[in-house]
Amino acid sequence: MSMKKPELLAPAGNPEKLKMAILYGADAVYLGGKAFGLRAFGGNFTREELKEAMEFVHGRGKRAYVTVNVYAHNEDIGKLPEYLTYLQEIGTDALLVADLGVFQLAREIIPKMELHVSTQANITNWRSAQAWQQLGAARVVLAREMSLPEIREIRRKCDAEIEMFVHGAMCISYSGRCYLSSYMTGRDANRGSCAQPCRWKYHLMEESRPGQYFPVDEDERGAYIMNSKDMCLLPYLRDVIESGVDSLKIEGRMKSVHYVASVVKAYRMAIDSYFEAPDDFSVQQEWLGELQKVSHRAYTTGFYLHQPGAEDQIYGSSSYEQTSEFVGLVREYDTETGFALVEQRNHMKLGQEIEVFQPKGAGFRQCLAEMLDEAGNPMDAAPHAQQLLRIRMAHPVEPFAILRRDIRKDG
Repeated sequence: MSMKKPELLAPAGNPEKLKMAILYGADAVYLGGKAFGLRAFGGNFTREELKEAMEFVHGRGKRAYVTVNVYAHNEDIGKLPEYLTYLQEIGTDALLVADLGVFQLAREIIPKMELHVSTQANITNWRSAQAWQQLGAARVVLAREMSLPEIREIRRKCDAEIEMFVHGAMCISYSGRCYLSSYMTGRDANRGSCAQPCRWKYHLMEESRPGQYFPVDEDERGAYIMNSKDMCLLPYLRDVIESGVDSLKIEGRMKSVHYVASVVKAYRMAIDSYFEAPDDFSVQQEWLGELQKVSHRAYTTGFYLHQPGAEDQIYGSSSYEQTSEFVGLVREYDTETGFALVEQRNHMKLGQEIEVFQPKGAGFRQCLAEMLDEAGNPMDAAPHAQQLLRIRMAHPVEPFAILRRDIRKDG
């Protein structure tokens, strides 16, 4: 039996991230407008940007899904019909919805629109998946809190498309349905404004001894008692693909351009490699290395292989780790002069070794030997954020290639 290649679905927090996701190999992207999308601080898209996003994505034969997965209050309902109609008019491929009322409203207002049930709906069993399918859902997005055998059983018993997370942040609450932020700060996670209190440092205080703080752990700095590692299922991609799911989702609309490009390309190479020769497939160190270069917490398999334990949490810090720093983005390349026009993203200086990471072509390393400002004057360093400069390249480079520096090396 031939295996259907699953869709690689990437986050698009803003127009630049959307372009990078598509160029680096995503089959589809998910994005949000300025309202109703659960990522109030993710950049998001104006209405005109949503329209332009659809044109860009469809022009490359890809798909785009818009998040309308807010848990709506009464005040939201009256505003939704006009917005939903607009999303249909601009050619949105599907909506991501969690609230049952919003789902039914969309069925009435735009009955031909494809609806995907968001992970916020907490689908953890096959009966729930079937119920949403019977209501008209084309796809269900499984909760992150799912094991491989559970996913396989849902696949056997549900005919709707199945989407699952394979990479990104885990949440202390079932699939993001958390009320800590609302309770402690007034910022509602289920309306797009999570303050991430699960990443804060905590001590204990006993009721009869106010003002006396006791460390949760022996470390006097306190402990990050709700701080999960990040999910990474790339090492188990064969099992993921062979479970029969339709879409592999990367979390991270609030992540960086560098993160989106690197993670998407790693999974793109891995998925394509499997389908080129399934019997000979093995996970390559090159792909895993890409996932170490971007900012992330230590990796875990979440609930996929077993119930998470202490080893899947980070108790001593809420900091991230990475091996590379994104220093520049190629805007264009001049084949006659060998110079690339680069938008600076972090400090660069002559003598540094940089790595060129490209959407399609092979990467390479070179010494940063010659830089010019826009007027053609030589530069020793580029300290100004988003400064445009010209860099002589050792080999031709593609537009939207990323320049990065190994931060483990001096200079």
